[in-house]
Amino acid sequence: MRVLVVEDERVLADTIATGLRREAMAVDVAYDGASALERTSVNDYDVVVLDRDLPRVHGDEVCRSLVADGATVRVLMLTAAGELDDKVEGLSIGADDYLAKPFAFAELIARIRALGRRSAPPLPPVLERGGVRLDPARRAVTREGRPVDLTPKEFAVLEVLMRGQGTVVSAEQLLEKAWDENIDPFTNVVRVTMMTLRKKLGEPQVIETVPGAGYRL
Repeated sequence: MRVLVVEDERVLADTIATGLRREAMAVDVAYDGASALERTSVNDYDVVVLDRDLPRVHGDEVCRSLVADGATVRVLMLTAAGELDDKVEGLSIGADDYLAKPFAFAELIARIRALGRRSAPPLPPVLERGGVRLDPARRAVTREGRPVDLTPKEFAVLEVLMRGQGTVVSAEQLLEKAWDENIDPFTNVVRVTMMTLRKKLGEPQVIETVPGAGYRL
């Protein structure tokens, strides 16, 4: 899942981003509304975590712009304005969910994952394919019942492959969904991550390389 965190309080924004990355999400950060609109115009996000009171372009205008453009991204407003009228207004603007500050981080993660499921074609909450079982909520993977210990990035790559439901996923798509905007597009990180992932999943190999196209599970 790829997430954009839009928050002008830099310490809070960076803290949220760090926590989400530990949950195997690819996270970009914008500190104002104009930067958020720039990023959403060039990157394919599943969820935008959006503060309302932003500099340059107000968070409400960012939300309205995403709705007007027909974006499929889901918007979670995360703001100190937590009164009922504030929530009603935020949802009426086009937000898909609303969480007031202060908040429990576990609840934020659960809400982001729920919105991420809504931004993609319907799939079961626990993914199974080729003897591999992946539970995104529990960050757990097993192969034929054997626990598999993965890094957050390996987990993210495996989740993208399993959500592909047997279709070919290109290296570019994996970079888009499992890494953030700071990744070098010419890096070999996908190939290296795929090597370690295959080794941990064990034999027989379940991830197929499709020459010139990408990978398939």
